[in-house]
Amino acid sequence: QVQLAESGGGLVQPGGSLRLSCGVSGILVRFSVMNWYRQAPGKQRELVADISSGGNTNYVDSVKGRFTISRDNAKNTVYLQMNSLKPEDTAVYYCNAQWSSRDYWGQGTQVTVSS
Repeated sequence: QVQLAESGGGLVQPGGSLRLSCGVSGILVRFSVMNWYRQAPGKQRELVADISSGGNTNYVDSVKGRFTISRDNAKNTVYLQMNSLKPEDTAVYYCNAQWSSRDYWGQGTQVTVSS
């Protein structure tokens, strides 16, 4: 059974940082495409960052230079380091794994950027 579990969300002031973690069981992150999505109230879910099995990364323009996606193969965990956070980054953040033509999702973690 494949399970993804996000953690690390919370309330942070503008300009602050958070690191989200996505612990994975049932598949290996190094053989999967791993994605971080977010969904703000009243908006569609959007892809924020992804990392391929080869280690290539991509980011939505709004987070380039501020967010970094990475993975730890030994811990089978994917991270999203978020710096210089802005109020518009407020959303529920979801971890997603694409493996063997299937999609797997975590339950999401809330990130709120507010003073």
